[in-house]
Amino acid sequence: MAENKISFWILTALVVGNMVGSGIFMLPRTLSEAASPAGVLLGWGVTGFGVLFLALVVGNLAIRKPELHGGPQIYAKELFPKNSKTSLISGFMSSWGYWIGNFAGNAAIITTFASYLSTFFPILNSKLVIVEIGPFTLYSGNLLTFFVCSILLWGLHIIILKGMDGAGKLNFVATAAKVIGFFLFIIIALFAFEKSNLLPLYAPRYEETGLSLGLGGQVYHAAISTLWAFCGVESAVVFSGRAKKKQDIKKATIIGLLLALSIYIGISLLVMGILPQDQLMQSDKPLVDAIEIVLGPIGAYLLSGLGIISLLGSTIGWILLSSEVPYQAAKQGLFILAFAKENKKGMPVFSLILTNACTQVFLFSTISNSMASAFDFVIYIATLAFLVPYLISSLYQLKLVVTGETYMDHFGRWSDGVIACFATFYSVWAIFAGTSDLKTFLFGMILLASGMFFFPLLRKQKNVPTKESVA
Repeated sequence: MAENKISFWILTALVVGNMVGSGIFMLPRTLSEAASPAGVLLGWGVTGFGVLFLALVVGNLAIRKPELHGGPQIYAKELFPKNSKTSLISGFMSSWGYWIGNFAGNAAIITTFASYLSTFFPILNSKLVIVEIGPFTLYSGNLLTFFVCSILLWGLHIIILKGMDGAGKLNFVATAAKVIGFFLFIIIALFAFEKSNLLPLYAPRYEETGLSLGLGGQVYHAAISTLWAFCGVESAVVFSGRAKKKQDIKKATIIGLLLALSIYIGISLLVMGILPQDQLMQSDKPLVDAIEIVLGPIGAYLLSGLGIISLLGSTIGWILLSSEVPYQAAKQGLFILAFAKENKKGMPVFSLILTNACTQVFLFSTISNSMASAFDFVIYIATLAFLVPYLISSLYQLKLVVTGETYMDHFGRWSDGVIACFATFYSVWAIFAGTSDLKTFLFGMILLASGMFFFPLLRKQKNVPTKESVA
């Protein structure tokens, strides 16, 4: 279906749009707390270098294995003997965990969208009490926020059901506006940049225990903080089954990564150069505080507007990606059959409905603080769902290199082997660093293992669906 084929620019917009979301607005403060300017820049270098190898791996696999669609987690089944139970379990479990992490993350993006909208509509922060039952208190602002979030979710749901062409173009426009906005921010910030605010390049930072961190420790902490900025680098690979040209997937991944990296580093460096380090570490809104020095109070509104545009693009992209993952897995026999259902526009109708329904459940977290705390915990332990697929793709690339499958020349095989080794090393480090807390790791494993309750349904399926349409 031609209208379902995605161009290079749409693929690139999905990568940039999904990588550059709400996190960029608070990242300068987070980094300033973790490290001095020298540590921050080196941290960006470590993360950028590692993720570049991951991007090369997933882009290369999309070209070498074009029949495998749906994202890096889909390669899990290829690590084991074909058609074995282990292959089926690993493919299902990795797709299950990645899907859960996605729709939980979607709720976080949408609720953040509402928080930026409150700058223009303060009523969303109203503390007028509507209902009070025991410890539970429902404020009018919370209720309005819930309705706004729900309207955004299901409004985009309707748009996406009308076809990939319209949804992709809307995402492209929002992402283009976002990129232009951030680059304008960088240009404006140059007028207030003071090199003296970056000095000293190396200054002490301390752990919660009071232990002083050396430069190496600061780089480590900064690299962990920047790691989450790159979730979504695999977006083009998830849509490999819809790409007009398979070669576009790798190019879109690399170019999207470089664009996102330039935005992140540019903004981090400039905000550090505008705000003194002690002020930056105390700022609740670092980008707003920085732009207000140049533009005055109007800067807060401009940044909030940019935040709304940024999050709108991210919401579209992540909803598309979240529904595409189980859809493509189901088409390859790795997920429950119903997820392979399409509408007349070729969109994954059942997958989209269930994904957004699960997101809607998480949106109830906007109604009470206790629900919000539980939601934050789920997001926190979903870390493994995003990191494990990166390791899976790296290991699969190594397997292809070792076996020689798809390779005709020795140079390409060995160069890909070197890249895969670096990507594997970085992926292992990211998993251990990102889940260094044992509680986080164990609960993350439980979240992934929850898919075993549904695995028997998959075993009952005798045939792999190729295409199933619904009205």
